[in-house]
Order: sequence, then structure tokens, then C-alpha cells
Amino acid sequence: MAFINNRGRTQTSLSEINVTPLVDVMLVLLVIFMVTAPILQTGIEVNLPKTGNSTKAETPKNNSVIVSIDNEGTVFIGSEKKAINVRDGELLKILQQKLVNSKEKKVYVRGDGDTPYRVIAFVLSECKKAGAQVSLVTEPDNSKNTKFTE
Repeated sequence: MAFINNRGRTQTSLSEINVTPLVDVMLVLLVIFMVTAPILQTGIEVNLPKTGNSTKAETPKNNSVIVSIDNEGTVFIGSEKKAINVRDGELLKILQQKLVNSKEKKVYVRGDGDTPYRVIAFVLSECKKAGAQVSLVTEPDNSKNTKFTE
């Protein structure tokens, strides 16, 4: 499109894109995703036991199979609030289905610190039957106390 200036000369329009608003929007989106990403990963509320492991813990990836066990011994898969019936083999069937589509055959078990050991042992057994490599998820213990406390 052409314009005529005060002297009667023809000028062309300036056709550059102003990227400042685009950068502003992208920075706001980046901040929003940085804040919401840790919140989305939590899933079922579990009071994880604390360990004194000095190495950096491995964190579950987004597409990983996560089995959560609350303090009453109820088993959940992923962030679904639907309890899994472990007595009739439903857990084994679901794990086998999820591991078929998974590249890495890894299951992360998030057990509450107050969960009876028999429940966690049963879940670990079912994971092994499904052919999974099992990782237990814990929280790092930042205190200097190296002795077991309740």
C-alpha cells in the first residue's frame, strides 16, 4: 500500500512485524507452565517416607506408570481417584496393559509411610509379575539426623 507524504511524494508502508507483544505473551505462558508443571505431577496425595539418600532421586516421567498406595492400603494407578481391587488380579491386568504401550518397562511405586508393609510387598510382587522394573519413590531427608525416627 502506498502513502503520500506532505511533499506529495509516494512512500511505501513499513511492513515489519512488531515482535514485542509476541515475546511478552510467550514469557507469560512460560511462567504459567513453570508454575503449573509441578502441581500437575502430584496425583494422589501420599505422605512419602523420607530417606537420607545423598544422590539425586530419579523422578517419574509424564508417561510413566505410577502406582500410589495411601495410608489405608488403597491402590491407585496414575492420578485417577479410582481405587484398584488388588484381590481379584485387577492390578496385574492393568499393569500388563500399561506396560505393553510403554517404551521402558518401569513402574514407580509411591507408598505412604504409614502403609502396612504387606500391601507394599504385594504391589511390588504384582509389578514383578507384570515384567516391570520397580522404583520406590521417596522424599529426601534434609535433616542431619541419620537415625530412624517416627
